[in-house]
Amino acid sequence: MGSHNGVVGDEENPHNGIRIQPVLSTPMAEQWKSEGGKKMNVTIGQKLGLNELFCPQVWRASLAELLGTALLVFLIDTIVISSIQTQTKTPNLIMSIVVAITITILLLATFPVSGGHINPVITFSAALLGLISFSRAAVYFLAQCLGGVLGALALKAVVNGGIEKTFSLGGCTLSIIEPGPKGPITIGLQTDQALWIEAICTFIFLFASVWIAFDERQAKVHGPVVVCSIIGLVLGLLVFVSTTMTATKGYAGAGMNPARCLGPALIRGGHLWDGHWVFWAGPAIACTAFYLYIKIIPDHHFKGQEQKHDFLNILSHSFK
Repeated sequence: MGSHNGVVGDEENPHNGIRIQPVLSTPMAEQWKSEGGKKMNVTIGQKLGLNELFCPQVWRASLAELLGTALLVFLIDTIVISSIQTQTKTPNLIMSIVVAITITILLLATFPVSGGHINPVITFSAALLGLISFSRAAVYFLAQCLGGVLGALALKAVVNGGIEKTFSLGGCTLSIIEPGPKGPITIGLQTDQALWIEAICTFIFLFASVWIAFDERQAKVHGPVVVCSIIGLVLGLLVFVSTTMTATKGYAGAGMNPARCLGPALIRGGHLWDGHWVFWAGPAIACTAFYLYIKIIPDHHFKGQEQKHDFLNILSHSFK
């Protein structure tokens, strides 16, 4: 996840490790230097990477994000439904283990092509840190959201109406409505609690696993298989914790991936839209907190590539 060039080395990858953009992009450090090695005056369009909106390689890479996210939504939502349908005593544990394995496999399949984001959380964090341009991030966002919809459509096509209604296509929910003695009642988690869980779990996800993919030194030492496995393991653990600690019927646990939550909401609708903003606001808060953390710690504790698209860097140059 968060790979630039993947494992296979090339002329533009002296580290031969995990970075953030596909192999066909030009290094940022080289883009903004003249032939004499001096820094060039760059426009806001260059800092935002607007040229990448018209780059075929970027759009081709986004196909991996689209397909990867579609498979992620289909498989994860299927796992959610299957874990509960089996009526085991520990459905949350089984679900978490299978989720960890599934995510690891999908990351390994997509990262040589697009960087293996398949999650707006990863893309937004990478854009804030300047590891990818905001233009590339926008393309990835679009692909991920479309992939989420396609994955939900695929699931809707293979399950019967009863399962679709009972499990809401495995989507992200805060509550459900059930019949009560005096009419329908809402059972679930309060919005403020869900927002805290979403933000905290997403930050832990970034801090405990994605950090390794973003840091060139750690990525080079561990290699893609270990990095992707750690990310999958951390996500599986967070799924288990978030679905177990509340023990609240109707709450589906931390989403930590807005695109995964968006797909079923658009296709199934109904109560999936209740509090849906939490699954976007929570990750946004976590990404911002993670970015501020990276900026506050000493530089030598984080070694990423040249961060020319860094958000504060763009912001400061916009007012010059």
